[in-house]
Amino acid sequence: MRLILAFLLIFPFTLQAQEATQTFGSGPQIFRLRSTTDIDILGPVIALFAELNPGITVNFEQWGSNALFENSRTACEGGDDPADVVFSSAVQQMVWLVNASCARPYTSALTTALPDTRRWRNELWGITQEPAVIVYNRDQIKGADVPRTRFALLDLMRTRPSDLRGRIATYDITESGLGFLFAHSDSLEASTFGAMLEGFSRVGAVATCCSAEIIDGVASGRFQIAYNVLGSYAASNERPNVGIITPEDYTLILSRGFMIPNNARQPQIAERLLDFLLDEEAQQMLADVGLRMAHAPEETGMPVSARRPIALSPTLLIAMDQGQRRQLFALWSSAFEPDVP
Repeated sequence: MRLILAFLLIFPFTLQAQEATQTFGSGPQIFRLRSTTDIDILGPVIALFAELNPGITVNFEQWGSNALFENSRTACEGGDDPADVVFSSAVQQMVWLVNASCARPYTSALTTALPDTRRWRNELWGITQEPAVIVYNRDQIKGADVPRTRFALLDLMRTRPSDLRGRIATYDITESGLGFLFAHSDSLEASTFGAMLEGFSRVGAVATCCSAEIIDGVASGRFQIAYNVLGSYAASNERPNVGIITPEDYTLILSRGFMIPNNARQPQIAERLLDFLLDEEAQQMLADVGLRMAHAPEETGMPVSARRPIALSPTLLIAMDQGQRRQLFALWSSAFEPDVP
């Protein structure tokens, strides 16, 4: 009971089950993949894996990050059917699961070749490389107003508060584990974090759900700018009026975490999938769908020194600390108004 109460204090929100499902292959061995990645984006890669392994059927379940974490935690304790693979963008939650002895170890030439920032304890592996970007509507934000740094975005909010009222969006950190991770990383990295929250409050910025929803809002003109959006989703949408900025002061780089649960029913297939995703052909496919994003040279001057990989390491457990979460939630709730229609 104490564990449940502590968990509810850390995650005080309503959780929903999987958002979508799709089956790949038709073999007799059932393999369950639970992922925060949209099926539309990752599906072609999984379809190829199923084609190369005709004896399996992949049940691809798409989940929200917080719901997937709760499901994985409960399955680890024996309360739910386990996945064979958990693949999530909310890597702080994945590190928590590994720390709770919920993961199965594995090593291969491909996993050991990963840099330390993308591998922890041979139980969690970073598959992708995706920047947190600023997305903007090219028809509404032009020329010198395009915010290539956080300082430029702050200046824009100061000088155009009426124009930007209700027209800036970002993830709702109470709903999105990824959004919380980016906000937490900003709070540790940036001297601008407090000023950014103040600026968001001044212009009535919108905290909302989901990469696709935010990008659609920018494309339609409902939002002029979106902050800290996962760049792979923006790239995969290919909207001609949506510009993508990798901030030149610093850019967070996320690697989605791949974990094999310790009670997976098909661990050997999970290991096969891990090596497949890390191999050259699948990595190129991931690049093609934006999960290893190429940057348009006219829209980024980001130097190598500005890259800030979010390392898979125990330091991410700070983002799961109850006191840290309460403090960030309090700051966040004071800055954001309800969604503007």
